Amino acid sequence: VQLVESGGGLVQAGGSLRLSCQASGFTFDDYGIGWFRQAPGKEREGISCISVSDGSTYYIPSVKGRFTLSGDNASNTVYLQMNSLRPDDTAVYYCAAYPREYRLTLNGRSYDYWGQGTQVTVSS
Repeated sequence: VQLVESGGGLVQAGGSLRLSCQASGFTFDDYGIGWFRQAPGKEREGISCISVSDGSTYYIPSVKGRFTLSGDNASNTVYLQMNSLRPDDTAVYYCAAYPREYRLTLNGRSYDYWGQGTQVTVSS
């Protein structure tokens, strides 16, 4: 089982990045995918999730309207498009998979598989 994030990097405030989460080793349709982030000295924060079965999504208020989740079942990939980035978006971003029975959840204990993370740095 593997989740591999990519697409992180350094961007100026107001810029955009698209993160990818490539899944392998499990039945993609049986899981939802969530994105979490952890900034230095802060707790891990769930920011968004997508129900792969019906495409429904959830965003926390601080990213709603700026971040967009989408999925490509054919390639077992979920994308997180991040626009209007701010310095406080700087963090390591992780994708993770949870059983589809939860439909939409950002409770980390509900997640079975985690990626290694990708660094996003937003300069002011």
